Amino acid sequence: MKSLFQMLLSLRPLTIYLCYFIAIILQHVSSKSLPNNETVPAVFVFGDSIVDPGNNNYINTLIKCNFPPYGRDFDGGIPTGRFSNGLVPSDIIAEKFGVKKVLPAYLDPNIQLQDLLTGVSFASGGAGYDPLTSQIMFVKSLSDQLDMFKEYKKKVEEAVGEKKREEIVSKSIYIVCIGSDDIANTYAQTPFRRIQYDIPSYTDFLLSEASKFLQ
Repeated sequence: MKSLFQMLLSLRPLTIYLCYFIAIILQHVSSKSLPNNETVPAVFVFGDSIVDPGNNNYINTLIKCNFPPYGRDFDGGIPTGRFSNGLVPSDIIAEKFGVKKVLPAYLDPNIQLQDLLTGVSFASGGAGYDPLTSQIMFVKSLSDQLDMFKEYKKKVEEAVGEKKREEIVSKSIYIVCIGSDDIANTYAQTPFRRIQYDIPSYTDFLLSEASKFLQ
């Protein structure tokens, strides 16, 4: 059985390989490559800091990055709440599919209807599949993010009607990027889950939570 240290070490090269693989795919993706000349109407994102474009700016949490040097390579060189010097992966994916250049945070009070129609990110930095992860960090859990998506659908339906809302929801791209905080923060740095689970059983628990969310 792997030790926790070995498990954490194994995550880093896997992350590098996955990012490299995604980068290769994105180089060949464009709205023109979709079948039947269809286009992607919107992109929706659920997850943690890797794809949070600033939702944590608008909640009561210490997990924020709305200050320099974050955002120094973003347009205007300003921090946006993205946990990055510039764009985050979901921005790049949205642009590659010809949807828009940046994917906004759903909780941004200045968000416009056109932003909603072409997709938003519900992600919250510090969240995890494990509900305890979000509780510890005082951020939006996956359950909270799903509730925001339900709220989003109501807003869009009120604005453009049920048929248009259903078209957007059914034909869009959905991204779920989450889980590293469960291991790095909740399991490695607090005693709560280590009392209940060893590493294999905690992994099974995370898989169960992921399955519940996707269903």
